[in-house]
Amino acid sequence: MRPALKAFAAVLALLLDASCANLARADWRDDIGTFRIGIVAEPGAGNTVPGLALLTDAYTKALGMKVEFVVARDYTSLIEAQANARIEYAIYSATAYAAASERCGCVEPLAAPLDSSGAIGIRSVLLTRDGRVPDLMAMAVHRVVMAPFDSVGGALLPLAGLAADGVNVAEDAPFLTHANSAAAAEAMLVEGEADAIFGWIPAVAEGRPNPPGGTVARLEAAGLSKSSLQVVWTSGLLRYGPHAVRSDLDPEAKRRLTVFLTNLRSAAPDIYDLLEPRHSGGFAVAGPRDYVLAAAIVHLVSARGRTQ
Repeated sequence: MRPALKAFAAVLALLLDASCANLARADWRDDIGTFRIGIVAEPGAGNTVPGLALLTDAYTKALGMKVEFVVARDYTSLIEAQANARIEYAIYSATAYAAASERCGCVEPLAAPLDSSGAIGIRSVLLTRDGRVPDLMAMAVHRVVMAPFDSVGGALLPLAGLAADGVNVAEDAPFLTHANSAAAAEAMLVEGEADAIFGWIPAVAEGRPNPPGGTVARLEAAGLSKSSLQVVWTSGLLRYGPHAVRSDLDPEAKRRLTVFLTNLRSAAPDIYDLLEPRHSGGFAVAGPRDYVLAAAIVHLVSARGRTQ
């Protein structure tokens, strides 16, 4: 073949490849039609979400297709909608995502928010005062207080985290006292009515020091000195809830959404604040392994329901 013909053939092949790639990109949009995003409204807000028109426009530009937000009344409704493919994308709490994964195995997290401190979630801690409880094995002969059972950070996370570490503690163990609230549990430690408390601390990635906050900061504010408090045990990570898509979503859509989320805080801070009002540090990539403890909490609650 002459050089000119060879060059023409090479250009034609490139054009065909590009054309096929464009068709492939168009196909997933055509197959979906309208990309639906599920979100749970704040309590008392009905079906309204602040800045919904701006959020819809931002996602439309990110995906290059029509986008519609679906406002669910609660996480149960949101989970069912995604499990039944009525929505492609959902914004979850950590335990709601774990429940969705348990429900259908058809969802995967793309990204989750961070705090401005760099915290990506929380860890449970067992805190003692003045060294009264030297280690986990000594709990059974001391007074240990925790928040009500429905408190994720104050009760569910420590029970699930202990079990993950091979230490099974029953909810009604004789050495445990469930206070009426997290604040009441903290008051019991401050006033000497308990020797230790299960609480929580903000958590960053492995290998980095945890920022201040959580139960430790609250106890210090209540009058206990930092030097009088010792951390007896720390759980694994409970990461903040993710933005999750159906696993069968086209990879190009997943890529576009991940890029959109992880760049949103710097590219469009006003849109970021509308989408994530609680955590101001931006989004980072998340994966299923980040929600192992969330799944353990879901199993714990489910088991408790079966025994009642």
